[in-house]
Amino acid sequence: MSRYIIRRLLQLIPLLVGISILVFLLVHLSPGDPIRMLLGEDATADDVARLNEVYGFDQPLYVQYFRWLLNAVRGDLGVSIRQGIPVNTLIFERLGATLELALASVVIAIILGIPLGIIAAVKRGSIWDYLSMVIALIGVSTPGFWLGLILLSHVALKTDWLPMFGRDGSIFKGIWVLFTQFRFDELSKGIRYVLLPAFSIGTGMMAIITRLTRSSLLEVLGRDYIRTARAKGLSHQIVVLKHALRNALLPVITIIGIQFGAMLGGAVVTETVFAWPGVGRLIINAISQRDFPIIQGGVLMMAMIFTLVNLAVDLSYALVNPRIRYE
Repeated sequence: MSRYIIRRLLQLIPLLVGISILVFLLVHLSPGDPIRMLLGEDATADDVARLNEVYGFDQPLYVQYFRWLLNAVRGDLGVSIRQGIPVNTLIFERLGATLELALASVVIAIILGIPLGIIAAVKRGSIWDYLSMVIALIGVSTPGFWLGLILLSHVALKTDWLPMFGRDGSIFKGIWVLFTQFRFDELSKGIRYVLLPAFSIGTGMMAIITRLTRSSLLEVLGRDYIRTARAKGLSHQIVVLKHALRNALLPVITIIGIQFGAMLGGAVVTETVFAWPGVGRLIINAISQRDFPIIQGGVLMMAMIFTLVNLAVDLSYALVNPRIRYE
């Protein structure tokens, strides 16, 4: 497996280089002068030229790219034009919030989606099947930002326990406090703040997981080894949960990994709606301010996390199906 992991990590290098080129070109070729926006309309040509020289914008585009890429390889993503703070610091201050929101959304989607898919497959053609599919259809058709606004206006405004905006506390910190100090208050506070934004994002993923679990499980339940297991006298629960579900989960795991990466990007709008202090909101603000280093560093960091998550998903196949081997 170690050889497989090393090979996959080496394959990530050209992918990340390609992403960096695309992001760099899109940022620098889009209209808008970051220096002019920083100095204002009254800035003189000398002031603009001097700052362009300071940030290296007076150099040819390929020189700027290779300089930024070499610094990024060394772990230096540059300095924010607007804030004068290293991009690494700004990203890592908010990365925990984005990962927490994405992971909470995935957990909600899995907890709701897989049981609904199992029920729909096992009780195919019944009212439970139709009800599960209706819930999935509503979930996949509802935009996350619209659901977030509905949750704010109809749930958060009428419930004191669920805050409307911001983030106070962390689930990660709450779990650490729970196991080290045996206190639940920090974890409870983190759950309260993340619940609504996570639900607004996770609903769409829940719908996809429900439909995929149903279709995959129905396919597996029709195979010969399932009929053999039933002929041996095994109970219905053991046949479904132990024999059928383990094989049916492989495509579900794949889509979970893909959707997790999509959540890292799709959380941008939800972070804005709920004023969630994540990387997505940082990138949105940087786009409006033409802060090139933050945009480039943030997108590159999200792409790296997405590729590593996909690698982890590939490795998890062996845990679900021990017959899978990595050569």
